[in-house]
Amino acid sequence: MVVAGAHGGAGTSTLAALLPAAWDMGSIASLLELDRSPLRAKGRPVVLAARNTAMAAKHATAAIGALRDWDEQVAALAIVNDGGPESRDAIARFALLEGRVGGMVRIPHARALRMAEDPSMVVLPGKARQAVNELRSLLGAPSGQGR
Repeated sequence: MVVAGAHGGAGTSTLAALLPAAWDMGSIASLLELDRSPLRAKGRPVVLAARNTAMAAKHATAAIGALRDWDEQVAALAIVNDGGPESRDAIARFALLEGRVGGMVRIPHARALRMAEDPSMVVLPGKARQAVNELRSLLGAPSGQGR
Protein backbone atom coordinates (compact mmCIF):
# COMPACT_ATOMS: atom_id res chain seq x y z
CA MET A 1 0.00 0.00 0.00
CA VAL A 2 0.98 3.64 -0.38
CA VAL A 3 0.94 6.06 2.56
CA ALA A 4 1.03 9.76 1.66
CA GLY A 5 0.77 12.86 3.82
CA ALA A 6 -1.65 15.63 2.96
CA HIS A 7 0.88 17.97 4.60
CA GLY A 8 4.19 17.82 6.42
CA GLY A 9 4.08 16.25 9.88
CA ALA A 10 0.95 14.24 9.13
CA GLY A 11 2.28 11.03 10.69
CA THR A 12 3.02 9.35 7.38
CA SER A 13 6.23 7.61 8.45
CA THR A 14 4.65 6.35 11.65
CA LEU A 15 1.66 4.93 9.79
CA ALA A 16 3.91 3.34 7.17
CA ALA A 17 5.83 1.61 9.97
CA LEU A 18 2.59 0.29 11.48
CA LEU A 19 1.12 -1.00 8.21
CA PRO A 20 2.47 -4.09 6.44
CA ALA A 21 4.49 -3.54 3.26
CA ALA A 22 3.66 0.16 3.10
CA TRP A 23 5.43 2.56 0.77
CA ASP A 24 6.04 5.89 2.57
CA MET A 25 5.60 8.81 0.15
CA GLY A 26 5.98 11.52 2.79
CA SER A 27 4.11 14.76 2.21
CA ILE A 28 2.69 15.28 -1.26
CA ALA A 29 1.78 18.94 -0.65
CA SER A 30 4.72 20.37 -2.62
CA LEU A 31 3.87 18.23 -5.65
CA LEU A 32 0.29 19.50 -5.58
CA GLU A 33 1.59 23.06 -5.82
CA LEU A 34 3.58 22.12 -8.94
CA ASP A 35 0.46 20.67 -10.59
CA ARG A 36 2.23 17.32 -10.98
CA SER A 37 0.86 13.91 -10.21
CA PRO A 38 1.67 13.46 -6.52
CA LEU A 39 1.99 9.68 -6.84
CA ARG A 40 1.37 6.66 -9.00
CA ALA A 41 -0.12 3.92 -6.85
CA LYS A 42 -0.47 1.44 -9.75
CA GLY A 43 -3.43 -0.30 -8.16
CA ARG A 44 -2.08 -0.32 -4.60
CA PRO A 45 -4.43 1.10 -1.94
CA VAL A 46 -3.65 4.70 -0.97
CA VAL A 47 -3.77 5.90 2.63
CA LEU A 48 -3.82 9.67 3.01
CA ALA A 49 -2.62 10.86 6.42
CA ALA A 50 -3.61 14.18 7.99
CA ARG A 51 -3.46 15.61 11.49
CA ASN A 52 -6.71 16.37 13.29
CA THR A 53 -6.80 20.13 12.69
CA ALA A 54 -8.92 22.37 10.46
CA MET A 55 -5.84 23.35 8.43
CA ALA A 56 -4.93 19.67 7.97
CA ALA A 57 -8.49 19.00 6.77
CA LYS A 58 -8.04 21.79 4.20
CA HIS A 59 -4.83 20.13 2.98
CA ALA A 60 -6.57 16.73 2.90
CA THR A 61 -9.37 18.19 0.77
CA ALA A 62 -6.85 19.56 -1.74
CA ALA A 63 -4.90 16.28 -1.81
CA ILE A 64 -7.99 14.14 -2.34
CA GLY A 65 -9.14 16.41 -5.18
CA ALA A 66 -5.72 16.35 -6.85
CA LEU A 67 -5.40 12.58 -6.52
CA ARG A 68 -8.83 12.15 -8.12
CA ASP A 69 -7.78 14.46 -10.95
CA TRP A 70 -4.87 12.07 -11.57
CA ASP A 71 -7.16 8.99 -11.40
CA GLU A 72 -5.96 7.87 -7.97
CA GLN A 73 -8.48 6.91 -5.30
CA VAL A 74 -7.93 7.30 -1.57
CA ALA A 75 -8.77 3.98 0.05
CA ALA A 76 -8.51 5.42 3.55
CA LEU A 77 -8.09 8.80 5.20
CA ALA A 78 -6.16 8.41 8.45
CA ILE A 79 -6.76 11.35 10.79
CA VAL A 80 -3.82 11.26 13.18
CA ASN A 81 -4.20 12.87 16.60
CA ASP A 82 -1.02 14.37 17.97
CA GLY A 83 -2.36 15.03 21.46
CA GLY A 84 -4.65 18.01 20.92
CA PRO A 85 -8.43 18.07 20.63
CA GLU A 86 -10.11 18.05 17.24
CA SER A 87 -11.93 21.34 16.68
CA ARG A 88 -15.52 21.60 15.47
CA ASP A 89 -14.23 23.10 12.22
CA ALA A 90 -11.93 20.12 11.68
CA ILE A 91 -14.71 17.64 12.45
CA ALA A 92 -17.03 19.39 9.98
CA ARG A 93 -14.39 19.57 7.23
CA PHE A 94 -13.42 15.91 7.63
CA ALA A 95 -17.11 14.91 7.58
CA LEU A 96 -17.38 16.48 4.12
CA LEU A 97 -14.62 14.15 2.91
CA GLU A 98 -16.23 10.88 4.04
CA GLY A 99 -17.99 10.24 0.74
CA ARG A 100 -14.82 10.95 -1.26
CA VAL A 101 -12.67 8.24 0.33
CA GLY A 102 -13.06 4.51 0.87
CA GLY A 103 -13.06 4.95 4.64
CA MET A 104 -11.96 7.24 7.41
CA VAL A 105 -10.13 6.22 10.58
CA ARG A 106 -9.19 8.45 13.50
CA ILE A 107 -5.89 7.32 14.99
CA PRO A 108 -5.74 8.36 18.66
CA HIS A 109 -2.65 9.90 20.21
CA ALA A 110 -0.17 7.30 21.50
CA ARG A 111 2.65 8.98 23.43
CA ALA A 112 4.86 5.91 23.06
CA LEU A 113 5.02 6.47 19.29
CA ARG A 114 6.62 9.87 19.86
CA MET A 115 9.31 8.35 22.06
CA ALA A 116 10.22 5.35 19.89
CA GLU A 117 12.89 5.17 17.22
CA ASP A 118 10.98 2.36 15.51
CA PRO A 119 7.18 2.76 15.71
CA SER A 120 6.69 -0.84 14.58
CA MET A 121 8.19 -2.01 17.89
CA VAL A 122 5.71 -0.07 20.06
CA VAL A 123 2.94 -2.00 21.77
CA LEU A 124 0.02 0.30 21.09
CA PRO A 125 -2.65 1.12 23.66
CA GLY A 126 -5.98 -0.60 22.98
CA LYS A 127 -7.77 2.24 21.16
CA ALA A 128 -4.77 3.01 18.96
CA ARG A 129 -4.29 -0.70 18.17
CA GLN A 130 -8.00 -0.97 17.31
CA ALA A 131 -7.77 2.08 14.99
CA VAL A 132 -4.69 0.70 13.18
CA ASN A 133 -6.43 -2.67 12.78
CA GLU A 134 -9.50 -0.87 11.40
CA LEU A 135 -7.23 0.88 8.90
CA ARG A 136 -5.62 -2.45 7.94
CA SER A 137 -9.04 -4.01 7.40
CA LEU A 138 -10.12 -1.12 5.15
CA LEU A 139 -7.05 -1.82 3.05
CA GLY A 140 -7.53 -5.58 3.00
CA ALA A 141 -4.39 -6.17 5.08
CA PRO A 142 -4.14 -8.69 7.93
CA SER A 143 -4.53 -7.39 11.48
CA GLY A 144 -1.38 -6.86 13.50
CA GLN A 145 -0.16 -9.24 16.15
CA GLY A 146 -0.62 -7.23 19.35
CA ARG A 147 0.75 -4.01 17.89
